[in-house]
Amino acid sequence: MKEACGVVGIVAPGRDVAHLCYDALFALQHRGQESAGMATFQNQQITVVKDNGLVSHVFAESTLRALAGSLVIGHTRYSTSGSANWTAAQPVYRSAGASGFALAHNGNLTNTTALAAEADIEYTSMLSDSDLVAELLGREVEAGATLNDALGLVLARVEGAFSMVILEANEVHAVRDPYGFRPLCLGRLGTADAPEGWIVASESPALDVIGATFVREISPGEMVTITKEGLTSQQLLAPAEGKQKLCIFEFVYFARPDAYLMGHQVHSTRRRMGELLAQQSNVEADLVMGVPDSGVPAAEGYAKVSGIPFGQGLVKNRYIGRTFISPDQNERAKSVRRKLNPLRENIEGQRLIVVDDSIVRGTTTKALVGMLRDAGAKEVHLRISSPPFTWPCYYGIDTPNRDDLLAANHSIQEMNDFIGSDTLEFITLANLRAAVQLDGECCDACLTGTYPAPIPVTLGAVGSRW
Repeated sequence: MKEACGVVGIVAPGRDVAHLCYDALFALQHRGQESAGMATFQNQQITVVKDNGLVSHVFAESTLRALAGSLVIGHTRYSTSGSANWTAAQPVYRSAGASGFALAHNGNLTNTTALAAEADIEYTSMLSDSDLVAELLGREVEAGATLNDALGLVLARVEGAFSMVILEANEVHAVRDPYGFRPLCLGRLGTADAPEGWIVASESPALDVIGATFVREISPGEMVTITKEGLTSQQLLAPAEGKQKLCIFEFVYFARPDAYLMGHQVHSTRRRMGELLAQQSNVEADLVMGVPDSGVPAAEGYAKVSGIPFGQGLVKNRYIGRTFISPDQNERAKSVRRKLNPLRENIEGQRLIVVDDSIVRGTTTKALVGMLRDAGAKEVHLRISSPPFTWPCYYGIDTPNRDDLLAANHSIQEMNDFIGSDTLEFITLANLRAAVQLDGECCDACLTGTYPAPIPVTLGAVGSRW
């Protein structure tokens, strides 16, 4: 799976916001490694710098010095809609209005074809769903609406997942979809009595790295507007009926372990997944090991409950990003050895319990098990800290078609035979929900087939809604 993107918006008068944004984007690098970009406002002009590559590759020191101003938005990208080339990097810019505006988006829209048809736009000419939203906003502004009004008009017609930051003259807006599929939080620079600025970001570590204090999460349907004078909030869109639907895989896989989501630290949640997974399992083994990175906390929890020693079995190459993985299945298998290398002395002759976060196609898991056997593992028992991934996501995760999802088309025993493990067990959905400790406040459609918001195609799943 490819993660959702990461977004940042900062207003901090008198501060070097480009460098602040750089540090915040660096903290969100795990959410997108295809491209990075920033937009700043100064002297009635918006300047956008974006390109393919990691944050450290896109922004040299000279580039950051040139991005002057006290308002900035930033983006790290994985493509879930549109092209993956540099032209689709964000922020997206439109010249509508006095100074134009720039937009950065985390999520995925599900009714882009209908929106484009209504506006007589050929969607194939758009670079992404974010580009389409920018075009629709630009048309409203050109027709005389303020950007604030345009956001209300356009986003009320949008379906799917979005956490957006938008920069215009002297203002940064941050808005979240009515379901709250993708995370977005608010932080303060300075003290509560004397704020020196504000930041919105996809995850709380982006606040920590620039010395900001976490204030709260942006509510579903809420729009926060930040200026040099301060912060205002409005309920731009009515929240969806029922409870918030934050993606459950933010806890399993996407978010950093030091992030806080809905009052829960991700690392502690992943440990609980491992603890509950161990209660389901009765296999004998010599060592519990996690697949870096998100499998490690779950492995720690598994070892704690099972009493089997926890140890390191794999070393990760930190210098290879996820975009290195080719769409070709053979290349995906090869990428395992490029990214992970076994610690033979810890593995050889051992009965291993290997904890990982998920199985999608199964190709990389099969290669991983083969690598551990080549390193001398006596037995390999796979334990997965999410239930079988059986349905595609339409809300911001780049997942394959259902035909390509291993668990959608094979029994657990067939999966075990294909992967080559001795045993294979997944955490139950009830235990995953218990580990997250949120009562119905997460979207788990990829595990259940029950989608809380409209989706673009008919799946024929019991409980699916359109």
